[in-house]
Amino acid sequence: MITKKDVEIISHLRSNSRKKITKIAESINMPVTTIYDRLRNAERRFIDKHTTLLDFSKIGYPVHSHVVVDVNKESKEGLYNFLLGHSNINSLYKINYGEKLLCETVFKNIDDFESFIESLEKDHIVSNIQVHHISEQLRKEDFLTDVNHIN
Repeated sequence: MITKKDVEIISHLRSNSRKKITKIAESINMPVTTIYDRLRNAERRFIDKHTTLLDFSKIGYPVHSHVVVDVNKESKEGLYNFLLGHSNINSLYKINYGEKLLCETVFKNIDDFESFIESLEKDHIVSNIQVHHISEQLRKEDFLTDVNHIN
């Protein structure tokens, strides 16, 4: 379980991961050394990784989509390996207890995206593919950027 003090620290870092520990310490009235200790403990317990979030369209990858693929037992392993190794897959999730996969994809153009979909259909036994193109991002990675997110 996460403590209220941990939530305070994490919310500062979730809203700005480059925020100085000294500024966080001042804001929540906690010694810097305590914050460092709590962060090391959080990294062992529940922080998966530190990362940078990108606006893909600004770096030349404007085709951003979520693709839901029904998993077929015969081609499950090959499909997993294909998707896990594909450079245009930003995130990959098993959903509905492993019956489907949700892929977050980023591509330079629609032709490259369509080629990806064609290779899914041609090279892997999939019964259904649903494509959801993201036209505008309204909110991203916002949970726990405020201490009030957890009651």
